[in-house]
Amino acid sequence: MTTRRKFLTQAGLISAGIMMAPKVFSARPEHIVGLQLYSLRDQIPKDVKGTIEKVAAAGYKEVETFGYSKQHGFWGLDAKAFSDLLKANGLTTPSGHFGMDDLFVHDKTDDLEAYIEAANATGMEYVIVPSINGEVLKTVDQFKQVAEKMNKAAELCKKSGLKLGYHNHNFEWKPVGGTTFYDVLMRETDPALVRMEMDIYWVVRAGQDPVKIFKQHPGRFALCHLKDMDKTNHNLNTEIGKGMIDFKEILQYARGAGLKHFIVEQENYIHIDPYISITESAAYVKNILKV
Repeated sequence: MTTRRKFLTQAGLISAGIMMAPKVFSARPEHIVGLQLYSLRDQIPKDVKGTIEKVAAAGYKEVETFGYSKQHGFWGLDAKAFSDLLKANGLTTPSGHFGMDDLFVHDKTDDLEAYIEAANATGMEYVIVPSINGEVLKTVDQFKQVAEKMNKAAELCKKSGLKLGYHNHNFEWKPVGGTTFYDVLMRETDPALVRMEMDIYWVVRAGQDPVKIFKQHPGRFALCHLKDMDKTNHNLNTEIGKGMIDFKEILQYARGAGLKHFIVEQENYIHIDPYISITESAAYVKNILKV
């Protein structure tokens, strides 16, 4: 039987525990803000070391790569050297965008095997398909063939301790044969093998609702791109919080969607230095969105 004294003692201990570890009881877990390095595609090839240093100074703890090749590595650095550079600046890389045309167009896996090796060398968790060549996306049958290839690629990744992801643009929602590529992809790929990286800007640009998609496919989205839409010209990006996308509303559903990595990306800049821009976006995501 619980006495009043015992009850108050237990309640006091619970309250103390909440005070000591408030994040455990918060509605939304705290995550690390990352940057897709494509945002600095004009800067990083010229000075990879200096660019990475500035990314860290801007407040980021993660980066997502793009443009790796076996011949040139990451902007002239092999995977180990690039990993060492990240570590020296307090950064990690959970994911990278790797071109997959050889796989989806030519049925070759050589590049994928090189990507897997580089991903493991840099400590990545996700190998991301950044886009699909439109030549293989003209019919529903082709949609299904691509989905099947994606499952097989995901199996190869799994054998090496990695996961495959897919990053959307807006063409995925073009109606073809009574469906869309995105619908086929979500239906035909194995949820246990293929995770999605939602680019929220492109979802909105396609006239789709990110929240609705999160609810339709709970747990499928391990990563997302935070990229805001300019209020006057929807073809342009702006700093997170300055545009028309309601990230506060959308990210209320982050936990149910499965999101763990929140990656800022900006493809163009309007009368602002890129480093100032990414610093402003990082501050908004951390202090206002509190992801």
